[in-house]
Amino acid sequence: MVRTLVLLTGLLAASLASAQSLRAVPELDLQRYAGTWHEIARLPNRFEDRCAGDITATYTPLEDGRMRVVNACRKADGSRQSVDGMARRSGERAAELEVRFAPAWLSFLPFVWADYWVIAIDRDYQWAIVGEPDRDYLWFLTREPTVDTATFESLKARARALGYDLDELVVANPPR
Repeated sequence: MVRTLVLLTGLLAASLASAQSLRAVPELDLQRYAGTWHEIARLPNRFEDRCAGDITATYTPLEDGRMRVVNACRKADGSRQSVDGMARRSGERAAELEVRFAPAWLSFLPFVWADYWVIAIDRDYQWAIVGEPDRDYLWFLTREPTVDTATFESLKARARALGYDLDELVVANPPR
């Protein structure tokens, strides 16, 4: 009976977390966010199917308020691949961004832009959790190529609390 009650309470908590709307962090200093981030883990996505490791995202602020985005990774054959993109604010909060990796001449089309929300960030900008409102995409980013186990477990706990299912989490750089 107690076991059933605990199970039901857990299921209720998970469903409530999933039902709540996801929010970006209230404030994001884009100048501090700029620079190179290393992907520690992600939910599977078709954009990174060919990436075998050493995955980075580099953000460079532009004078018009947008940010240049360069995503890069090492492929299975050892070669590097990268893609250039653009990020822009999409909502009231600076942490609600949209990104596109389609050519600039297609930027007028709404479907080439994807939500990119910073949903948790370290006060010293050493790690960030990035997602989007439907919880289909998720990335754990850090300033260093690896993190310690405690930080990694904390990132996973935060993502679960935000309603993410981590059963298919792809760990790009295991904790040290």
